[in-house]
Amino acid sequence: MSKKRCAWLNEDPLYIEYHDKEWGVPVVDDQRLFEFLILEGAQAGLSWLTVLKKRENYRKLFAEFDPQKVARFTEKKIEKLLQDPGIIRNRLKVNAAVANAKCFLQVQKEFGSFAKYNWFFVEGQPIQNKWKSLKQVPATTAISDAWSKDMKKRGFKFVGSTILYAHMQAAGMVNDHTTDCFRYQEVKKMKMSRL
Repeated sequence: MSKKRCAWLNEDPLYIEYHDKEWGVPVVDDQRLFEFLILEGAQAGLSWLTVLKKRENYRKLFAEFDPQKVARFTEKKIEKLLQDPGIIRNRLKVNAAVANAKCFLQVQKEFGSFAKYNWFFVEGQPIQNKWKSLKQVPATTAISDAWSKDMKKRGFKFVGSTILYAHMQAAGMVNDHTTDCFRYQEVKKMKMSRL
């Protein structure tokens, strides 16, 4: 018998693997959080599957998501990136990734790590939602609204409330697996690593 999964999934094996192993798992690693920020920003207006299919190319082209290296990308490097079909070739999104790397480093300096800043918005623990159906899952919340406002003040780009709520879901700040999904209980039982 096949496992019951969240209704937003399709049959793509890459999507299923992402759902079954990553989505909703609490992330406290700064480089991983930076990866999600870049990818969530790249996704704006597109499907997450489109981004997942380009993820390996992003890893190669964005220095394994090392914010220090990305912050040093030059105009010449950005122009080269915009010629590569392995990523989403949107100038605003690529420029935002570089600008966000600089902001990310500032947040690390201020808070000691981006993870401490990231998790501050949910008081250091994942929010355990109990959605019975996909229709109940919000696109934004008061928390993602507040976080978006704060990040924009800090100079981040492509960090609207919807993008940040998707980040919260991906990074396990909220457990938005529906209660009938086999991952709901697995994710709920996961312990947070220390910040």
